[in-house]
Amino acid sequence: MISPMSILNETEVAAEPWLEIVRRKVGNLRFGSVQIVVHEGRVTQVESTEKTRLSDAGSTNGSSSSYAAVKRKI
Repeated sequence: MISPMSILNETEVAAEPWLEIVRRKVGNLRFGSVQIVVHEGRVTQVESTEKTRLSDAGSTNGSSSSYAAVKRKI
């Protein structure tokens, strides 16, 4: 798979500091998203959200999800 950042050359990355921020945030994520906020044609903010995947390893009967097991306890 070709990385979107591999398409850009070093001059373009140096000219746009937010590109390096996006590259770092994407590189640090396992599951999640990176959002670029633009105001009047300029990047003003870069947000990242990381997701944590829960497994069914804690399930007692093997058929219910972790969420369902927690919900029953409440």
